[in-house]
Amino acid sequence: MKLSDFDYNLPRELIAQYPLKERDNARLLVIDRKEGKLRHEIFRDITGFLNKDDLLVLNDTKVLPSRIKGKRASGGKVEVLLLRRKNGLTFNALLKPGRLKIGEEILFNGGSIKAKIEGKNEITFEAENAESVYSLGAMPLPPYIKREAEDLDKVFYQTVYAREEGAVASPTAGLHFTEELIEKIKSQGVNLAYLTLHVGIGTFKPVKTEDISAHKMEAEYFNVPDQAIKAIDNARGGESRIIAVGTTSLRALEAHASGLTTGHTDLFIYPGYEFKLADCLLTNFHLPKTTLYMLVCAFAGEELIKKAYQEAIDKKYRFYSYGDAILII
Repeated sequence: MKLSDFDYNLPRELIAQYPLKERDNARLLVIDRKEGKLRHEIFRDITGFLNKDDLLVLNDTKVLPSRIKGKRASGGKVEVLLLRRKNGLTFNALLKPGRLKIGEEILFNGGSIKAKIEGKNEITFEAENAESVYSLGAMPLPPYIKREAEDLDKVFYQTVYAREEGAVASPTAGLHFTEELIEKIKSQGVNLAYLTLHVGIGTFKPVKTEDISAHKMEAEYFNVPDQAIKAIDNARGGESRIIAVGTTSLRALEAHASGLTTGHTDLFIYPGYEFKLADCLLTNFHLPKTTLYMLVCAFAGEELIKKAYQEAIDKKYRFYSYGDAILII
């Protein structure tokens, strides 16, 4: 299967640069796989597509304000993207510029906090605790949002149910839910289960091999707690549908289906994959030639997804992280 099979053209002006003021006012493109039909709705009306005893599976990972700006002793600018806390106040990180030297000191917040470069992708801070390090940071917006992160992003680039710290990118399908909408969904008799998959920087890693099967996914930590396992087992034991909220929830579900409950997964889902747990998928629109776009093509079929994306472009839907949503039923 070729990388070029997963390309499409998107006008730049359709890439959402800011969130909507009302999360649940996004548009919702409903894809009916059985009938091959598309419907255009508003996200808050997703309740009309959920049935009593359905199981909605959400990723409760929390995005950390991990993009930090500092200065070299010479005054040159430094940008640090914290990827993972290794131990103590030592972090794996992406460092810019790449010519930083091992042992070099970096100054943050006017010099009140200092750090030392330990390696190509490693930095150690001199600070009171990790919280004081993250207090320096801004939300790590994806590269296609062409602006600096603002205070509003600390609210809107986070789901309302985020609680497990560790992500460097948001599970964006969940951004559309409000607390009120979640309560309304629960009042319909829909069950909710929470699992965790810490979205890593690999979510933006481009596929560089024309033969997509040669692509290697970066492993991401996930955990499916006992309560979620019970809910999943109950859903599979009856007639209930399991609805994955986001590609991250879906990947964690499918990793769990292979017998794992916690650990790291590098599961790569592309057309030909046989889904074991997820019956429906709620997701945002994804970039061309990406593993996420390949996943939705696997879930709904390449032809139907390409038709849906083209209709969304024609009707000027908003794309990517702060954009509109798709429900595949």
